[in-house]
Amino acid sequence: MPSRTCSFRKESGDICGAPPLLEGEFCFWHSPEHAQEVAEARRLGGLRRRKERAVAGAYDFDGLESVGQIRRLIEVAVLDTLALENSVARSRTLAYLAQVSVNLLEKGEMEERLRALEELVKSPPGRRRSA
Repeated sequence: MPSRTCSFRKESGDICGAPPLLEGEFCFWHSPEHAQEVAEARRLGGLRRRKERAVAGAYDFDGLESVGQIRRLIEVAVLDTLALENSVARSRTLAYLAQVSVNLLEKGEMEERLRALEELVKSPPGRRRSA
């Protein structure tokens, strides 16, 4: 059974390739009937990306791809929580963040130890340090 694809042609001449709407020849993004909705979706997406960049810059946040980056997020959460009025919820949140931090520190230490072991194994036999 052949699958249908959007009939829109890109500047390169290639077809869009996305599945078309049920009763049409174009996908949602290229359908003339949905032009207003598409424009609004793009506008909202742009606003979201600008807000993301502003917030990331304000908090010096680069992502969640390393222990250091995750540690930075926890630091921001701790500082924001410390700024709240003292309460049971605040204390629970701080205890939880401390627990997460301990886990991160353990993982970071394990990463460092594993990296050191890998370097030791990769080094020539005559240059290996004894423990």
